[in-house]
Amino acid sequence: MRVELQFFGAARHVTGSKHLLTVDGKRILLDCGLVQGPRAMANAANRELPFDAKSVDAVVLSHAHIDHSGSLPRMLRDGYRGAIHCTAPTRDLAEILLADSAHLQAQDLLYLKKKGRVDRDAEPPYDNEDVGATIRAMRCHSYGSRFDVVPGVRGEFFEAGHILGSAMVVLHISGREREIRIGFTGDHGRKGTPILRDPARLPPVDYLITESTYGDRLHESSEELEDALCRVVLDEIRDGGRLLVPAFSVGRTQNLLYTLGNLTAAGRIPRQRIWVDSPLSTKATKVIASHREQFDDETRAILDQGRDPFFFEGVRFVQDVQESMSLNGARDGIIISAAGMMEAGRILHHLKHSITRPEDCVLAVGFMAEGTLGRKLVEGFEHVPIFGERYRVRCKVRQIRGLSAHADWRELISALRPLAPTCKHAFVVHGEETPALKFCDRLRDVGFEQVTAPVQRQKFELV
Repeated sequence: MRVELQFFGAARHVTGSKHLLTVDGKRILLDCGLVQGPRAMANAANRELPFDAKSVDAVVLSHAHIDHSGSLPRMLRDGYRGAIHCTAPTRDLAEILLADSAHLQAQDLLYLKKKGRVDRDAEPPYDNEDVGATIRAMRCHSYGSRFDVVPGVRGEFFEAGHILGSAMVVLHISGREREIRIGFTGDHGRKGTPILRDPARLPPVDYLITESTYGDRLHESSEELEDALCRVVLDEIRDGGRLLVPAFSVGRTQNLLYTLGNLTAAGRIPRQRIWVDSPLSTKATKVIASHREQFDDETRAILDQGRDPFFFEGVRFVQDVQESMSLNGARDGIIISAAGMMEAGRILHHLKHSITRPEDCVLAVGFMAEGTLGRKLVEGFEHVPIFGERYRVRCKVRQIRGLSAHADWRELISALRPLAPTCKHAFVVHGEETPALKFCDRLRDVGFEQVTAPVQRQKFELV
């Protein structure tokens, strides 16, 4: 038996997850995500796949986020004809996220053509037809049930607690003398987060591929998060302004609604007008609400009490552009809108009308990448560009860090420590270089003997 592992993405980086496992000539791809970041870098990285799609025999998808699923339609366009193994909620979310990705990439290419930065005959990486073929190729499996991946290899999904349907993966490889087990965390979630069940424990594995997004940081507790959000809302009511919250469409938006609903039901904040101004967020919320079987006990208890955690009194999901534009006249309430880093989307139109109002507040609830408008605001820039115009920042800018769906280093170590006695080699991915290398040290400290943070295209012979 010969088993090799090669890393084509998320190697000392946090996007573009692609890990290729070869078992006696059969090739299994773990995730196939888009690289995200500055336009020039991302476009160059996503234009072509770093391997021959036709040579891949099977894909195992951990979850629907675009940095893990976003290049799958490109594989179908390039001739991949195998199965894509995932959970049912992952398929449902991927259907809307990949369609949105196809639209955004087409729009981005149109922009680059107008600027003369690409050839006028250039095509986007994929289109809606490729997205449809991708969804049809998906084969859905429940947590804890084994499924055939390629001859001699069976897969098994475990609850990851990151977003709806997210899964950790164990591949069971049948050998002549014994079974070899390879574990992959995908994006590992957190205990006690809203809506989702806690991450499961992985069984013993011989090799481990683990994320390290927050390999050098710790999060606030859920109690601190609720208290912080309560203070922000009450302060904004006192100041007589409105609250703008840029939020990612899957996970972050629903967690905000859940927490605001709880605060309202407990009487800690008065009922507010809350607008969710993002068509993608609306679709994602409906998909998540349709999978109640995936909810944790606390969310089920809310439903049993007759209260909906997303669609409650005061919440309005905005669809058409005209209604979105009408919110420019709103002087109070809460607007939750995409995109999460304020680089595009409807949130920019609302920010343009609030940026110069001292009574208004922008609340950052997620990671803001370097160079983004969101990063400039949280770092205290006095002037920022919006739609090419320079604005003085007079609104309040506040930040809450506890809403991350990724485990911090202490949570990850707690989850992975039991694997140390059997694990021959742990590979640390999905983290920038500093947190990835720091997390390597933490794994060694708890007993993992061989730990590596691979670089792009690095290959390892496991057996």
